[in-house]
Amino acid sequence: MGLYNPGEIEINDPPVYEIEQKVRIRKVLRNDGTFPGKEIGQVLAKKGDIGYVVSIGTYLQSYYIYAVHILERGVVVGCRYKEIETVE
Repeated sequence: MGLYNPGEIEINDPPVYEIEQKVRIRKVLRNDGTFPGKEIGQVLAKKGDIGYVVSIGTYLQSYYIYAVHILERGVVVGCRYKEIETVE
């Protein structure tokens, strides 16, 4: 199953990550068609890229979406909590 699970309501709990928190991308992230100016399927971030949470939004009134600014690539990508991890 993809990222959407109809039985899961993540926003009933506080966000896992905080704004300005340093995080690492856990898997290759590709444009699913929601990133303007890039082709669908184009790599936006690679596993291991480091960035900072710059904002926290929601998706489908169920999930948190963490906007992660990856300085090395100069992009801000939206991530689910499963796609990032804390950098100590």
